[in-house]
Amino acid sequence: MTNTMRAIVAMGVAGCGKSSVATALCERLGAHLIEGDAFHPERNIHKMASGTPLTDADRQDWLDALARELAHAVASHRRTVLTCSALKRRYREVLRAAEPGLGFVFLALPPEEAARRVAQRSHHFMPATLVESQFRDLEPPTGEPRVLTVDATDPVAVLVERIMAWWQ
Repeated sequence: MTNTMRAIVAMGVAGCGKSSVATALCERLGAHLIEGDAFHPERNIHKMASGTPLTDADRQDWLDALARELAHAVASHRRTVLTCSALKRRYREVLRAAEPGLGFVFLALPPEEAARRVAQRSHHFMPATLVESQFRDLEPPTGEPRVLTVDATDPVAVLVERIMAWWQ
């Protein structure tokens, strides 16, 4: 079944390594990267930067934009990796509607490690104070189709190898 996947989403809470893993994976496979954070409207960025968690309504336009970009990339016959927190099942369903064969790599990370990593970032709009709200919103993709769960505390190189074996 996994050999039919033309695109995957690197998903999880802030600090889990979505961007690092997706970038490394795209470099190894020559895949197209869609950085989900680049699609947040300014109002969402300002809201998060001020320490206010996003609501489902805040995320809807962002998810719709990601779905359109994902569909366009897959229609262009490009293997694609999207970074997106995709914290709730309904968010993942928006993305699946754009690409029914979509796979998800859930980068699982303990709350303490996520908070530590986010606190160490210097050039990102997401403050460490929002990590707790991400875990409150998180609905792990347990039992959903085409999902690989990995331990995000493993080295990026190890994660990339594991994901490549699963995806191919």
